[in-house]
Order: sequence, then C-alpha cells, then structure tokens
Amino acid sequence: MLNASSELKIRTGLDYASAAADRNGEVFDAQGLEGVLIITKFGTIAAGAVTDVRVQQGAAANLSDAADLEGTAITVADDDDNQIFIHDIVKPRERYVRGVVNKDGTNATAEMMIYIGYGPRVAPLTLTLADEVTYEKHISPAEGTA
Repeated sequence: MLNASSELKIRTGLDYASAAADRNGEVFDAQGLEGVLIITKFGTIAAGAVTDVRVQQGAAANLSDAADLEGTAITVADDDDNQIFIHDIVKPRERYVRGVVNKDGTNATAEMMIYIGYGPRVAPLTLTLADEVTYEKHISPAEGTA
C-alpha cells in the first residue's frame, strides 16, 4: 500500500497565474527518486492560443543547462479549458527537471503545476515543507468534528 508520508515528494511547480509569455516551472530535484509526475491544470485558455506543456532536465541546480526531453511536448488546444495534463518522467537521466508551459506570446492562458516525486530509493521522504506543503495522516478516522 502506498504510504504518501514516506514515499512521495510533493512540490509546487507553478503557482496559478494567467499570462501570455512562456512559464518555466520551479526546479525539481529528482535525486534518489524513481520518477516524477508533472501535473499541469489549465483554467481558461484564450481562443486561438497556441500552447503546449513540456518537460526539461539538466545537471545544473538552476537548470541553466535545461534541455527539452524528446517527445514530451503535449499540445494544449484552445478548447482544453479546465483540463489536466500529466507527464510521468520515469528514471530521468539528469538530476533536475521542470515543467514548461510554452505559449504563443499573444494569447493568455491560466495554469498551475504540481510535482509529485515517487519511488524513493531511500525512505522516508520529507513530505511537509514549510510554507508550501502541509501534510496530515489519518488512519481509519472516526466520524465527528473535523
């Protein structure tokens, strides 16, 4: 059974915002993990917008050497409002990865991104991260005041 508190690393990739320019996600450190899910949720997409979401990786901690991962560009149609796009990057070849929302520079789209690292080679992982992730575990909780 999956135990999220020791087997998942959850981080924000992009805070929700609307923009016409490309948006690079935060850098995610995948060291010691089997892989990472990059989940992008779009809000309203402008009519005629040309958008895709892709993944980059690199060896530099700031991804100054970022390179697109072959085949990861998923086209986002201008009628894909409120849809979720998921990349599952298994065994990335470089330590650092990020999601990228590639836009046409004219039409605004709104989106947010979450990273979920999984398959730790050494457990437990630290799930709670100050000012970003708060985690509580409840095993077979009784009904009552929340």
